[in-house]
Amino acid sequence: MQTTPVRWTTADLELFAGDHRNRYEIIDGELFVTRSPSWDHQSSCGNIVTVLNNWSDETDLGKAAIAPGIIFSDSDNVIPDVVWASHERLKYLLDESGHLTGAPELVVEVLSPGEKNEKRDKETKLKLYSVQGVQEYWICDSIQKKVEVYRREQAALKLAATLFSQDELTSPLLPGFNCLVSKLF
Repeated sequence: MQTTPVRWTTADLELFAGDHRNRYEIIDGELFVTRSPSWDHQSSCGNIVTVLNNWSDETDLGKAAIAPGIIFSDSDNVIPDVVWASHERLKYLLDESGHLTGAPELVVEVLSPGEKNEKRDKETKLKLYSVQGVQEYWICDSIQKKVEVYRREQAALKLAATLFSQDELTSPLLPGFNCLVSKLF
């Protein structure tokens, strides 16, 4: 007898509403459960959102946020570590409850330890963000102190650069933005 795999939906996440120890995401109907992020992970997220919001305050071009949920569809509901969206795009992305319902220009994931976590961020989420129209995706590795920068090229996110501690991070999405990679960790 052949079994049909369970396809999870956004509505199913209500089953876990009281669980604050884990993070639940759905990608292509598959449920991903991870432990709450570590102190170092969240510290890196704070550093990233700070440099993005400092630049945003100077330019008034957009906003960054830590761990906003993005509900792309009933079967694709994720919680990226950091996102940045332009003011122009943000007004179309937020639903009446204040949740993102589409792709911000920039998504950042800070790797959590473990092969499954790395595979999710480097393969599964990369594919999802590419299909959904994210313009740029940063994968930050706080252990190796490096950032992999993926940029949209011919309708897909492609690796554009791998930057290390003493390298300067810039982005065509963020005119005039620059930051030493070491400042993110």
